[in-house]
Amino acid sequence: MDLQLEHITHSYGDMKVLEDINLNIHSGEIVCIVGPSGCGKSTLLRFIGGLERPDHGHVLQMGTPPKDSLNPLTYIFQDFALLPWRSVRGNISLVLEDHGIKGKKADAIIADVLARTNLADFAKALPRQLSGGMKQRVAIARALAVRPAVMLMDEPLSALDSQTRELLMDDLIELWGREHFTACYVTHNLNEAVRLGHKIVVLSRRPGKVRDIVSIDIPLTERKDHMAELDEKQKQLWSIMREEALAADKELVND
Repeated sequence: MDLQLEHITHSYGDMKVLEDINLNIHSGEIVCIVGPSGCGKSTLLRFIGGLERPDHGHVLQMGTPPKDSLNPLTYIFQDFALLPWRSVRGNISLVLEDHGIKGKKADAIIADVLARTNLADFAKALPRQLSGGMKQRVAIARALAVRPAVMLMDEPLSALDSQTRELLMDDLIELWGREHFTACYVTHNLNEAVRLGHKIVVLSRRPGKVRDIVSIDIPLTERKDHMAELDEKQKQLWSIMREEALAADKELVND
């Protein structure tokens, strides 16, 4: 299933946050969205996920989700959003219970996503027993359980330390290598963007507009072997963003 964003424009009161956003997200690709603080990245993700409606424009779903998809669009947040009194298995089971899936069918789905995210040995653990990286892995497993057509990822690694972030990026790349999922990935981190993004959408300062779209043709599974090229892409992104980020910083200070 592809997503097509057409002329997305939105204001909160007198403050315009997004202006005329046009973007295509194709099946099987990870699209990263970067830009200065306050440019509307997370707001745009909420529109894509249907949590809010823009003042103007449309988000169109083109094609059909997988036949066994329970939630075509599924979020992964930076704060993990796990229920502390439920085990790893119980947190994953929750999204299936919402769809009336129980018993052997639920057991099979949960066993599959636990295996795919290397969590099978932690099924009975509570969130308080897990590291931040493990908690986010549970959140990813829960998202995979509903077979989404598109995963909407709002700074999913920003709460983690740099070593854990590297490990989770490796995990995401491994998952994508097994089954080419589609994702819209909001981040402040340009290193994450060049490691994970097939294309990187750079938004301007508020009101956010599409300033540029940078594509990276290196296969995800081979990017660790091309760090020099990724460094150049990261420099290219920063050269696009730098003046916008400086201006946005001054706007935020003066707000």
